[in-house]
Amino acid sequence: MDTLTPLMLNQIESLNEVPKEQLQWLIEKSIFKTYQAGEILFSPGNTLLGTHFIIKGALEIYILRNNNKSIISEIVEGGITGILPFSRANKATGYGQCIKDSSILTFPKEYLKEMILDHYELTQALVHVMTSRVRDFTALQQQNEKMMALGKLSAGLAHELNNPASAIARGAASLKQHLQLQPDTFKQVISIKLSSEAIDVINKRLYEVLSIKAIPPHLTMVQKMDLEGEIEDWLFENQIKDFSDVPENFIDFGLGIKDLELLKNTVPNDNLQAIILWINSNLVTERMVSDIEESSKRIAHLVGSVKNFAHMDGGGDKKIIDIHSGIKNTLTMLNHKLKSSNIKVEQQFDTNIPQVKVFVGELNQVWTNLIDNACDALFGIENAKLIISTKQENGFIKVNIEDNGGGIPDDVITKIFDPFFTTKEIGKGTGLGLDVVNRIVRQHNGSVKVNSKPGETNFEVCFPIEN
Repeated sequence: MDTLTPLMLNQIESLNEVPKEQLQWLIEKSIFKTYQAGEILFSPGNTLLGTHFIIKGALEIYILRNNNKSIISEIVEGGITGILPFSRANKATGYGQCIKDSSILTFPKEYLKEMILDHYELTQALVHVMTSRVRDFTALQQQNEKMMALGKLSAGLAHELNNPASAIARGAASLKQHLQLQPDTFKQVISIKLSSEAIDVINKRLYEVLSIKAIPPHLTMVQKMDLEGEIEDWLFENQIKDFSDVPENFIDFGLGIKDLELLKNTVPNDNLQAIILWINSNLVTERMVSDIEESSKRIAHLVGSVKNFAHMDGGGDKKIIDIHSGIKNTLTMLNHKLKSSNIKVEQQFDTNIPQVKVFVGELNQVWTNLIDNACDALFGIENAKLIISTKQENGFIKVNIEDNGGGIPDDVITKIFDPFFTTKEIGKGTGLGLDVVNRIVRQHNGSVKVNSKPGETNFEVCFPIEN
């Protein structure tokens, strides 16, 4: 392609309503050049020369993290990149490389003021390109960060769900096996002839244990072993056989020597073993059912936290919520990561804070990024601690997320809110998290600040109660 005409530029969607005389002026002031596939148009730190119109071919924009390419965008035929009117960019932040043979028209930046003053329609078209680029970049940025967060949360959630799900499967299998042994126990018990008074005594005590679920006193391991030893001795003395798990089960349910003596005084000696083993069988069944119930509740709690965290039932509007609910749901979602690093979490919440109207899903993303970053900072730290506190002050809510990690270096702390800046290895961070945090907090008319020194890093999120 040797020459370029206004008619050709009119074929570009963004320029199709620009008068031909303005496009002719653009061509006369610009440099039209052909590039080979693989040729670099600009590199990080290079001064931006002007506006690039991709007439033919395609341009790939990417950055390098640990010598690995991370593609930001691809500008195809008809696309426009580089400096645009009223843009504050002066230097390239990434690489621009032709991925095929390309013909590119470059409009030098020194003519931008003249264009803004004398060529309204052309300026308007390029400003529209800039606003579209900002909108598309923001959407892509947020989507990338959400996908990174989703990957972290899903891995931890899968682990958290696996434990109670496996416990239910094991409990159900054990319960089935246990119930298959019940007919023999039932046969022994049904053959016993007891007075109605004796039946009432046994039934009442068993009802107290199973229905009222009397909680035994807290015992140390030594105390528990001593009590089990006493029950074991009593069972030997009273010639009770096949009682392997009876002492442990009786102690766990708060039964002791006093209860055994009550049974001995209530039931004929020939039937004492059958009654004790039948009671033990009921205790085993109760334990298994309770384990399954607790595991089911754990799964229900996790699913509820996921639902509230993602705010599945809500749209894109603000909702009135208790600010602490989102923080607690986030801690539930990140519980696996907290446990794996032995992080002690302290919640210092001001329960008098009124409910606030916020974008729930977006604010949950703030807590996720800040708490997840704190977990990374605490990895390998002895006596790792995470303190989350809330308070209201002069019409504002302040949420502080503090960790006792190694701190943020002075040469890094000024850049942490910049897009694409990250100190993490490739694949472990997008460099978007804190930029997203900053943007979401500003969306709530608030601010986010950081103070850091070795052993203490504190992020303070502040936004008005009336939003």
